[in-house]
Amino acid sequence: MKIRWQNTVCLMVGISILWGCDYARMREQESIRTYETSMPEMVQGTVPIQGGLQGLRETDLEDLKNPLAYEGASIDQGKRAYGYFCIMCHGPNADGNGTVGQSFYPLPTNLKSEYVQVQSDAELFYAITFGIGRHPPLGYTAAGRDRWAIVHYIRFLAKKSGEN
Repeated sequence: MKIRWQNTVCLMVGISILWGCDYARMREQESIRTYETSMPEMVQGTVPIQGGLQGLRETDLEDLKNPLAYEGASIDQGKRAYGYFCIMCHGPNADGNGTVGQSFYPLPTNLKSEYVQVQSDAELFYAITFGIGRHPPLGYTAAGRDRWAIVHYIRFLAKKSGEN
């Protein structure tokens, strides 16, 4: 009888201990699963499957036209965007002597050079968007309007300096 009583007490203590431990809730603590991220449920149709940069990559450059007019506002927008995205390598004079660009060999391209200026707006936009050589792709960083405005600013710098 005594053994039965002890077994019953042990069983009751064991059940109460297990009843108090909620292991499922413990797994939800950040300290337990630090590096796991749970993604929210995506509503159908929120992720675009058409257009975007892939659509641009497949576009014929002949069909690609600069939507911005070559005027003071777009040149100012291009100057601002150039200051954010380009000046570090190409420099304030667009000659390839930027602070970061000086450490490259060969130096970044002189954007006022004939090599750059003979390219169409679409070719320049494409090179800015997807990168060329060591030039990083800015399609994921700079907005499309800013990239088009940078093209206008590059043209403006060449005209201003008289190199083209």
